[in-house]
Amino acid sequence: MSSNQQADIQVLGKEIILNMLPKRIQNSHKGTFGHVLNIAGSCQYPGAAYLSSLSSLRVGAGYTMLASCSDVVNIVASQTPDITYLDLGQSGYGTIPKDAIKFLSAIANYDVVSIGCGLNQVGGVSELVVNFLKKNRNSYIPIIIDADAINAMAASKTYSFPLNSIITPHPLELSRLMGVDVKEIQQNRAKWAWEASREYDCIVLLKGHETVIAIPSGKIFINHTGNSALAKAGSGDILTGMIAGFCAQGIQLENAACCATFIHGLSGEIASKSMSEYSVLASDLLRYIPLAFKAVFSV
Repeated sequence: MSSNQQADIQVLGKEIILNMLPKRIQNSHKGTFGHVLNIAGSCQYPGAAYLSSLSSLRVGAGYTMLASCSDVVNIVASQTPDITYLDLGQSGYGTIPKDAIKFLSAIANYDVVSIGCGLNQVGGVSELVVNFLKKNRNSYIPIIIDADAINAMAASKTYSFPLNSIITPHPLELSRLMGVDVKEIQQNRAKWAWEASREYDCIVLLKGHETVIAIPSGKIFINHTGNSALAKAGSGDILTGMIAGFCAQGIQLENAACCATFIHGLSGEIASKSMSEYSVLASDLLRYIPLAFKAVFSV
């Protein structure tokens, strides 16, 4: 792709999202709507595992498997009956041990994988992440790479992401990957999201006010939903889970990212009307995702 090629920029709206949303089939079962493998959580961040797992179900996935360390499995299982678990053991740091990769070899059993929410970066986690992504470099199963998984790749200087993957950095994480000052990225978010997507040959979802979704081919989507209510710990974990949940239902990864981003932001707006932008918690968004769907369907 030449450096002077122009990007095709679209602003996301309800009509676009309606055309992207996966269809619900009445003659169906949980397998119809896909299986998510969510590699997430540590003893310091059990909430990230909880939020990212439940949000994938809330947008329609049929089945979510949380792969995490032993304590997180026990914590999350005590809070919800809706997800299933793959106990990967535990390091002395309260994280997934690096040798747990042997339990993560059967990703072909899943329709999508998300990795990174609340993993932490100690106790061999970064090595686990890098090895897992290298091992699945040529897999066509969609992989969503977030948070500490992005940080692990940046720290290792290994920027070879799987073929069918999306990274979901906030500006500082993209700064670490690209070696570009955060202020520069914030001044031209669409440019740097697209630069990163071409450099790493993957979809880039640059989080923040007016989230940018950039595709290597040159398509760029800008999202205008959302407000300051989303500026809370855990909000990004919910977005990751939503992308996985949409993707599990069989739509393209770029469409899953657009649907998740738009509805995630709309959930924050609707929640704010009854709770104020000050008071919305990330966990509150789980209750407002259904109302956001209804708002989209009301077009």
